Amino acid sequence: MSIRPPLTLAAGLMLAAAPLAAQALHVPYTIDTLANGLTLIVHEDRSVPIVTTNVWYHVGSGDEKPGRTGFAHLFEHIMFMGSEHAEYPMFDRLLEAAGANNNGSTTEDRTNYYESGPSNALPLMLWLEADRMGWLLPTMTVQKVDAQRDVVKNERRQRYENQPYGLAWETLTQTMYPAGHPYSWSVIGSMADLSAATLEDTKEFFRKYYAPNNAAIVVAGAVSAPEVKAAVEKYFGDIPRGPAIQRPQVAPFSLTNDTLVVLEDRVQLPRLYYNWHTTKAFSDDDAALELTAYLLAGAKNARLTQPLVYDQQIATNVSAWQDGKRLDGDFMVMVTARPGHGLPDLQATIDAELRRLATEGPTERELEQAKNATEASFLNGLERVGRKADQLNRYYYYTGNPDYFAADLARYRAVTAADVRRVATQYLQAPKVILSVVPQGETQLAATAAGVTP
Repeated sequence: MSIRPPLTLAAGLMLAAAPLAAQALHVPYTIDTLANGLTLIVHEDRSVPIVTTNVWYHVGSGDEKPGRTGFAHLFEHIMFMGSEHAEYPMFDRLLEAAGANNNGSTTEDRTNYYESGPSNALPLMLWLEADRMGWLLPTMTVQKVDAQRDVVKNERRQRYENQPYGLAWETLTQTMYPAGHPYSWSVIGSMADLSAATLEDTKEFFRKYYAPNNAAIVVAGAVSAPEVKAAVEKYFGDIPRGPAIQRPQVAPFSLTNDTLVVLEDRVQLPRLYYNWHTTKAFSDDDAALELTAYLLAGAKNARLTQPLVYDQQIATNVSAWQDGKRLDGDFMVMVTARPGHGLPDLQATIDAELRRLATEGPTERELEQAKNATEASFLNGLERVGRKADQLNRYYYYTGNPDYFAADLARYRAVTAADVRRVATQYLQAPKVILSVVPQGETQLAATAAGVTP
């Protein structure tokens, strides 16, 4: 059954400013669990003759341990190095020959792999995914691990050490979370831990986390659910179940004071980061915080963008976002100064606007704009089969319900001006990490905080 008619209806109603949460937004699916624990979710969408496979392994950098960081992201690379029946570089070459593409990504909470192409390529996609899930270990060698370790190290150099502002993210995670917290290290891991990883360490990580009972596969597109189930049973059914997994548990914590950090870097313009602890993905305040981020920096007339970039012209750009994850969440405001301005110049406006939002809340017009923009982006994404497949997997992982689409939209529609005022007070007036990234030797441009010294 195609999802396009209800989405088209919903999109048309949105243009008329109708509440989308009231519309019947439904993404039909079937869900099965194989005997080995693999979860299979199938969504039929025959609007175009393409298919997407989307595998989520429920392991990310947050499942690692101090001294053993970077394994989740390292495995994202190793999984493309060939398996017993599809030696390197067969994986990419076979898919490219079939007109398909593939990729993967790693976060704190999960690692995903996906393929997309013509629907007749589905058997190939499933066979390749099954082979690297069940038969990658026999082909894992010191040479392969070393090669991908070097690739990841080079990626770290490019994205962190040698990229302007690149070390900000690692600095923030280390400052925001107490030592030993699963989110206190970067997803890519440390150079020392990557260097120390042995072949046996890598194999043990695979045995523990790359098992069918720790994975969910979504197949979406021009397919038949019974035929997909039969194919998945055929290719994945003989892969043995892995060990039971104990997820990291963390004790509640909070920042007691503003924490000021100054980082000198090879940059031309100073950049300011405000980072607060907030709440987990899909928890009660998550949607209100996402809309608050839009109110602050999501449009040209947003509360921080308008005065900083256009009126006073003291900033080149402003960003804000809520990042809810499995164990915790954080809220970021990031602003880059224009030439000739230090970060204290920006702080005065930022602090004043945050206080004003916490005191007055948004206007109804502002809030409606934020909701409409959020809904439009949401619905535009659902026009792509690959996006729907990833959302089905994401909803299943975080909520247990793959078809959480209507409930997700309803979260945003239910947010009131009072909710925004409350979360702006509760979270954005609380202690935070204030990170200044300034040109080398120009610490006088760094942000300040009453009673706090860098």
